[in-house]
Amino acid sequence: MKRKVQQGFTLIELMIVVAIIGILAATAIPQYQNYIAKSQVSRVMAEAGNMKTAVDTCLLEGRTVAHSNIPGNAALAANACNLGAAASTLLAGAAQGVGAAPPAGSGYPIATIADAASTIVATFGNGAASALTNPLQTLTWARNVNGAWTCSTTANAKYRPKGCA
Repeated sequence: MKRKVQQGFTLIELMIVVAIIGILAATAIPQYQNYIAKSQVSRVMAEAGNMKTAVDTCLLEGRTVAHSNIPGNAALAANACNLGAAASTLLAGAAQGVGAAPPAGSGYPIATIADAASTIVATFGNGAASALTNPLQTLTWARNVNGAWTCSTTANAKYRPKGCA
């Protein structure tokens, strides 16, 4: 006589698997959120850093009135500087000068151009991780009188990329 063999898992075995998955998820999710915040700080560092060349060029040409992104047909003053900034979904900040307002859910870095010291300040907002927006964090590129740029941020040290204090 053949004996029927039941196949499947017991309730205890299934509960153990669910508990193991829960423990793994409890440790993985916070690490993933830290990874996302760190990558967003790196991205904003690069986006704001792209404007350094435009600021240097404007200083060499004596243009000190910053504009985020000037339309091609706009009539501008002789001291107007087109930063050519791209709106970012990770930033909060209105357009400077003549430039069009950023699309909904995005913002621009804000530049201050001066011979003594220039700055580019990017304020996290909109789509940035909550660790960067509560409270609002910033990333700043600062240019000294010798033309050297330095990066600093108010973001937590664990989110800071190399090269940004």
